[in-house]
Amino acid sequence: MISLGYYSQHTLYFLLENDIFGYFEVYCGNLSRKCLNVSELHFLKWRFYQNLWAKKGMRLIMSKEIFDFYDKTNLKSYNLDERMRYQLNMLDSLDVFTRKHCENVANLTCRLCEYLHCTKGFTEYCTICAYLHDIGKMFIPPAILQKPSKLTEEEYEIMKTHTTIGYEMCMKDLKLRPYAAGALYHHEALNGSGYPNGLTKKDIPYEGQIIRVADEYDAIVSKRQYKTHIGISDTLQILIENTKPTGETNPSIALNEISENAKLGKDNPIIVKCLFKVVIDDIGYEITCTQSYLEDLKDNIKRLEQAKKYKEKMDKASKEKDKNYYLEGIKIFLKQDETVENFEAVYEEYQEAYKKRKTIIDNLYDEIKKIKHLKL
Repeated sequence: MISLGYYSQHTLYFLLENDIFGYFEVYCGNLSRKCLNVSELHFLKWRFYQNLWAKKGMRLIMSKEIFDFYDKTNLKSYNLDERMRYQLNMLDSLDVFTRKHCENVANLTCRLCEYLHCTKGFTEYCTICAYLHDIGKMFIPPAILQKPSKLTEEEYEIMKTHTTIGYEMCMKDLKLRPYAAGALYHHEALNGSGYPNGLTKKDIPYEGQIIRVADEYDAIVSKRQYKTHIGISDTLQILIENTKPTGETNPSIALNEISENAKLGKDNPIIVKCLFKVVIDDIGYEITCTQSYLEDLKDNIKRLEQAKKYKEKMDKASKEKDKNYYLEGIKIFLKQDETVENFEAVYEEYQEAYKKRKTIIDNLYDEIKKIKHLKL
């Protein structure tokens, strides 16, 4: 770098909703100033964003397209962040992916409890258990925890220990002890085919059965990287299959129990049925967010259509006075970063975005119909 006449280098990353979507590098050739100060770096970033928005007409489209996959309204109403700060701070020890998964499972668990008509006290308890259900994963080697391909049998046995490790962690801490059930029971199956202890329905606490369903659903959603609920009925179909008898049983179960357990699947069908309602709520939430964005797009399309009318009149005008009049008319309908030169391209982007989101809403309504026709 010095051989080319540069004495310092800065790499600036650009974020959209905490995701890196671009960067550029700055080289400084002034020997007396080997680095840029903070205000200069911030200015460069600001100029980059400004130019990007002006060129691509992305200002409004970028700012309003993001929504949470899970509606957090119900969970926030319990205000657990303030009252259970110590327990929830334990999640800081987890990797980003596992922490997010724990938060999602807690969200789903809370709402499942409400549809199951659980008491407020049990709902709060069960939700905190869900937050902590994977706490034992902080002791699973990252090479196993984050492995993208299928685990070997040996690796899977190690992964399974996160249940007992998490349980032991909770039992050793007086403030976590009341919530140890979430860690221990969330992989137990009603028919005895789960782990770590191969328990059957009668021995699996209700909180364990609820968290299991929430855990399975979010694990599939995360693996498939859903960005919208379109196609989510396929995931629910997997959980339906898990409510059906599979023939799998724990060989250590007494013979008189095997015939009874053979009638059971892995998941509680009543809880899975409630999950359908939670998912429909989430689809409704996505529709509302998309509809709000759609209305904003519609307003901007109407605004720029007015500008286009003035543009057509300006192009047809023969007198300079009339051209200037219509030019000023165009400017009245333009927002920041929109110009006479680029507003028609921005208009086309709004039109395209509107069509795309309108199709998404139609598909989401179809998805609700599919879920309502699913049979357990």
